[in-house]
Amino acid sequence: MEVLRVRNPPLAPEETTAPYRWRWLILVVMIAAEIMDLLDASIVNVAGPALEESLGAGSVGLQWVIGGYALTLGAGLVLGGRLGDRYGRRRMFLIGLAAFTACSLLCAIAPTIESLIVFRLLQGTAGAMLLPQGLGLLRENFSGPELTKVFAIFGPVLGLGGIIGPILGGFLIEGDFFGLGWRSVFLINLPVGLAALIIAAKFVPRKAGDRAVRIDTVGAVLVAASCALLVLPLNQGQEDDWPLWTWLCMSASVIGFALFAVQQRRTAAAGREPLMRAGLLRKSAFTVGLGGIALFFGGLIGTQLVLTLYLQIGRHFTAGDAGLGNLPLAVGTAIGGAVSGAFLADRIGRRVLQIGPLVQLLGTTVLWFELDGLDTASFSIWDIAPGVAVAGIGAGMVIAALFSFILAAVDDDEIGSASGVLSAVQAVGGSIGVAIFGSVFFAQAETGDFTGGFHRALIVQACLLAAFFAVTFLLPRKGRPEEEQHGVTPEATTCDSDTKQHLTT
Repeated sequence: MEVLRVRNPPLAPEETTAPYRWRWLILVVMIAAEIMDLLDASIVNVAGPALEESLGAGSVGLQWVIGGYALTLGAGLVLGGRLGDRYGRRRMFLIGLAAFTACSLLCAIAPTIESLIVFRLLQGTAGAMLLPQGLGLLRENFSGPELTKVFAIFGPVLGLGGIIGPILGGFLIEGDFFGLGWRSVFLINLPVGLAALIIAAKFVPRKAGDRAVRIDTVGAVLVAASCALLVLPLNQGQEDDWPLWTWLCMSASVIGFALFAVQQRRTAAAGREPLMRAGLLRKSAFTVGLGGIALFFGGLIGTQLVLTLYLQIGRHFTAGDAGLGNLPLAVGTAIGGAVSGAFLADRIGRRVLQIGPLVQLLGTTVLWFELDGLDTASFSIWDIAPGVAVAGIGAGMVIAALFSFILAAVDDDEIGSASGVLSAVQAVGGSIGVAIFGSVFFAQAETGDFTGGFHRALIVQACLLAAFFAVTFLLPRKGRPEEEQHGVTPEATTCDSDTKQHLTT
């Protein structure tokens, strides 16, 4: 069917035999949405002193401003993915994007720390509706070699968004533009969100959801409660010196996730639609990959937080200088992502996921010795830049390939469920990383030994990287079956292309 040349966007890809004309604009709005989320998850890391001065926020309040977002985000992501299946990913994407942008404005005008925390919880909920739709929309509108190129772009941007957050946050707070101070950290989302909303409304193709999909309310409550029981003590435990209730909550979260798994199997066996497709758990690339995502992002986000804390608390850097301290990591990640996406991922398969953590380990080792040889009187970020940059190169190599590799195992009807689970594991893994690395660092920092705290954090990072490296050997050698790499799927030879679009990944 020929693409119609009209003012409105042409028909969706599944209704035509030609590629969707405006498909690359879809990638643009997906990247914009992901960057908004990643910025808001990390940009407030350098806003602590400013929030304390402006709103009188104590350490508990600051933890909730950072961790409250992750709490509601992680708790709602799986449900968000299934809502996209039922009501359509375009519709849920637009609703989530509009709500996220509005919540950013509310955060910017919050008069008290309590109201800011409430708005951050709402912002996380909006993000849970928004983020799972992005990966699904990319899978719906790109196929074959183009999909590989999409993830070669998407992966590094995903990594850079979280790393650039503290840099941008430090710049905005330090600049105090128009006297807005920390409020500009949230206002930066408004132009990005509004532009993305306009583009998405016009160019993301309409595709009806499947109203036959039933939302598993019991499963949604179980997974949300389990995530909350895990993230809540992780956010609060360090401040309260890990009292008994934190351990009881985390134990209850494990029980909750086990109950969720049992409930999902029973729901499927009864012929009803589970929240998470049972077939996903039978795909080794997906299940093993989820473990890898938790290990990788737990270490990446945790070490990034420790780096910022070390510079601000240990070396008395301003918010702007501490943000710039992440620049070597950002540059390294960009280089690693470009090398992986452009040259390595398609050629060597899972080996790129093994080379990446080895390069990170090398950077961690270099950073260890750089910290040992510091002249504390004349310290600058350039004293540790080589180690941080090398670690960033390794991280970029992994990020560029990891999501593409895992999603290659997912069938078309599992996209919504898979995207929600993947995003939830990434969010919860990052929260766990923040809690673990923060606890390790502060245990030494409280005695004034900031370098020792950083050293201990590097040991934890090395252990996580070693575990991630081991996990990669359980993944298939290639992210896609050989016949799909050549643009042909088995189903494509038997099914009519007018009734079903096959995404050859």
